[in-house]
Amino acid sequence: MRLVITADTHVPKRARDLPAPLWAAIDAADVVLHAGDWVDVALLDAVEARTRRLVGVSGNNDGPELRARLPEVARVELGGLRVAVVHETGPRAGREQRCAAAYGDADLLVFGHSHIPWDTVAPGGLRLLNPGSPTDRRRQPYATYLTARVAAGRLDRVELHRLPPR
Repeated sequence: MRLVITADTHVPKRARDLPAPLWAAIDAADVVLHAGDWVDVALLDAVEARTRRLVGVSGNNDGPELRARLPEVARVELGGLRVAVVHETGPRAGREQRCAAAYGDADLLVFGHSHIPWDTVAPGGLRLLNPGSPTDRRRQPYATYLTARVAAGRLDRVELHRLPPR
């Protein structure tokens, strides 16, 4: 199962649209995981129209229309992998311990908010992934998103994709 993992897209505030390489990845994916801060419901509609399955949550920059359609936390099973998606996990310090306590029943936690790519494992084995942002790199050298595969209930081939400057 092919996954695309993204967050903090901020369309149209930070970009008019998603970068073409991310759209191509979305078109090829079996599942898109989006960890919030869509900003405009039109992007949600566009992603839903182009992907086989979307697991998305709302973020702190998402208004009432997006919050009405998206949960604050999503939990799904993908090919035997237990996945939780949330926008914000709090400060960097202590993140693994907090997330292990809050999402210890999951194998993978996807989160956003910071725009900083993150890949760690918490006590108990919970994997934490933040894809960064494909449209607003902030202090990062590149705008980014992630792809991964799920095989036999395990996460495999996690790859951070750097996007060319706009």
